[in-house]
Amino acid sequence: MTNSINQTNLAKRWGISQRTLERWRSIGWGPKFHKMGGRVVYMMQDVEAYEDRTAMHSTSCPLSTVAGGES
Repeated sequence: MTNSINQTNLAKRWGISQRTLERWRSIGWGPKFHKMGGRVVYMMQDVEAYEDRTAMHSTSCPLSTVAGGES
């Protein structure tokens, strides 16, 4: 898949564990993802859109509105 990123590289990009991404997928958080033959890939446009949606202007923004991911 062109213009995609795998779980390992996304975890490195965000400085989080792969397990965190796995947990997020199981509860419906984070960017959209695709499963292809047991492999999980994220389209860069979805990763960047998620990053844009979770950008904050203040520390007073409730975390629950940020981490929820896709609506």
